Amino acid sequence: MSTIEHVTTLVVGAGHAGLAASHHLTARSIDHVVLERGQVASSWRTERWDSLRLLTPNWLNRLPGMPYDGPDPDGYLTMGETVELVERFAAVSQAPVRTQTAVTSVRRTDSGYRVATSAGEIEARTVVVASGAFNRPAVPALSAGVPASVRQVTPFAYRNPLELPDGGVLVVGASASGVQLAAEIARTGRPVTLSAGEHVRMPRTYRGRDVLWWMDATGVWDERYDAVDDLDRARRLPSPQLVGTAARTTLDLNALADLGVELVGRLSMIRDGKALFSGGLKNVFALADLKLERLLGSFDAWALASGRDAEVDPPERFPPTRVPTSPRWQLDLASGEVRTVLWATGGRPDYSWLDVDVLDPKGRLRHDGGVVDSPGLYALGLPVLRRRRSTFLHGIDDDASAVVEHLHHHLAGPDRSHRG
Repeated sequence: MSTIEHVTTLVVGAGHAGLAASHHLTARSIDHVVLERGQVASSWRTERWDSLRLLTPNWLNRLPGMPYDGPDPDGYLTMGETVELVERFAAVSQAPVRTQTAVTSVRRTDSGYRVATSAGEIEARTVVVASGAFNRPAVPALSAGVPASVRQVTPFAYRNPLELPDGGVLVVGASASGVQLAAEIARTGRPVTLSAGEHVRMPRTYRGRDVLWWMDATGVWDERYDAVDDLDRARRLPSPQLVGTAARTTLDLNALADLGVELVGRLSMIRDGKALFSGGLKNVFALADLKLERLLGSFDAWALASGRDAEVDPPERFPPTRVPTSPRWQLDLASGEVRTVLWATGGRPDYSWLDVDVLDPKGRLRHDGGVVDSPGLYALGLPVLRRRRSTFLHGIDDDASAVVEHLHHHLAGPDRSHRG
């Protein structure tokens, strides 16, 4: 009969979120273990394409107790460099990580949770779920209508354009991954069509500074989850149209059109092998442009109010997104014009191992700022968990500190537990 291990806190996942939890648990002398199904920073190693770089400039990539100290503060980390950063964080913080240990089940018990793993069972009083927000590609059900002759791929499996069949590519989704991959594939000479729905347009630089400098300095990212008007919507917003390059170039839909990418509306259905796109592309573009104008206006107002207007370049504005003269509303996927459909439609978390009634009808964790709807269960690394910057590397420190503080009070007794 196998022996059941006992630990105060079990952390699921050894990415930057799980390691940040470990850092703060150690600071409070709470014994714990971090379980990782693969290696440290597993998703950065296995679920990213070759050319991908972080959207955040290096100076922003700080982790608990480990500010950026490299030679290129304005650069953007490659995936290999990101893995090295997270590995170094694990080593510096001396996190008790067990790699190649998959969690297969988490169930409630009278004293906490029973966790089944590929290496045996563990009893834990508390559990921190830091297994990632985007473990599985969110491919829409209409993908079933794509003809068998057309290859389907997601950014999780895509590595570079050379792996794709010759011929045209339909990219579905205009967030950061969609525009980056559309541009990369178009530069190989393949015909690329981009199906664009709601998106967040953003210049790489504004008034001489990286646009994310403005997001950080103006406090946009500091907005708390309990102050957001529509929290559900905020957590579902697509990532902004940005790319990290040495030239700090802007990659919006105008830039894609200049590369020869054909822009069409949101993919609404696939019928008889034909992809049908919604109208209203002009309205979709106008809304994204309007939101950009408002954002830049808020930056300008902050610069004036804070007395920093003279430190940056003069205000600037960007041309509106160009609407194609006659965007087509359908594409015959069986004609041979398109050989690949790339679903840049985001991802969703994988909670198939979580045998606790804490998921809403859409499979999302029910939580209040990382305090999950089950005593002693916590989450980290989810969009707008506690602030708008929660999913970025530099946003995890405050989130992990607050969540571990609540966990600490939970362990001390229910009369001292609070939401913080």
